[in-house]
Amino acid sequence: MKAIVVTDPEKDTSGMALTERPMVAADLNDVIVQVYASGFTSGELTWPSTWADRTGKDRTPTIPGHELAGVVVELGYGTTGLSVGQRVFGLTDWTRNGTLAEYVAVEARNLAPLPADVDFTEGAALVMPGLTAWQGLFVHGNLQPGQTVLIHGAAGVVSSMAVQLARHAGAYVIGTGRAADRKTALDFGVHQFVDLENEKLEDLGGVDLVFDIFGGDIASQSASIIRDGGKLITIAGPTDARPANGTTIDFVVEAIPAQLKEVVQLFRAGKLKNNIGQVASLDEGVAAFNPTKRIKGKTIIQIKK
Repeated sequence: MKAIVVTDPEKDTSGMALTERPMVAADLNDVIVQVYASGFTSGELTWPSTWADRTGKDRTPTIPGHELAGVVVELGYGTTGLSVGQRVFGLTDWTRNGTLAEYVAVEARNLAPLPADVDFTEGAALVMPGLTAWQGLFVHGNLQPGQTVLIHGAAGVVSSMAVQLARHAGAYVIGTGRAADRKTALDFGVHQFVDLENEKLEDLGGVDLVFDIFGGDIASQSASIIRDGGKLITIAGPTDARPANGTTIDFVVEAIPAQLKEVVQLFRAGKLKNNIGQVASLDEGVAAFNPTKRIKGKTIIQIKK
């Protein structure tokens, strides 16, 4: 099978290439999925899990990418809940080879059925943003109707999904970003936009929840405007930022099929839209992982049409 591999953490993206790899095999409770569309996170080559398995053993060369939509072609021993020929989408294990390949072995519990009326490209694009936004807002943030939520980087891939989910949940949504992002953020549904280059967060007054993607000074400034009992939820890693009378939670997204089912139903109903910046082929995948200019929106690798 064809796959994009990286061979050396010291070489970073310069050690990435499209090559032929042995066909994957299904372990216990796995399925083999023929990948139709895949997503990736640009920073994943810096993650320890990209280079080592669950025991810490080196697993190079490794295949990056963890988001996928495709069709089940084989069931491993003991696998239940899915069937051969079924359309699926989901998030693969961080410590196993990923989805920038024609086929991937993935635990069945990480996948949800992809409805027939949802394109594979759209399905793959929903996975990471949808799960991250859902878990940040509702699982860790316990966002309630009528609350005020501040969402940083509101025109970005994950945050634009968080904006839509928060608005659908009945929250008042404040988005941040650069001045050039204002229209995009408003189009995704923010009620109010803050230009971080020219406006101050402290002028906002109190908010109930902050969804943070930046960390650092922005997280600290955000913590200072959180109301008593409020939360700072961040995906930027551990932080010392703490609301005076609230809670800080940093989290790593998990594969939860029930949440994917919720997200895809909202997408089908027209309540959510993806933020896709470009769609590239697997042959173009290495270049897409290493763009020469900033891509606004998510890059999806279309592996099979």
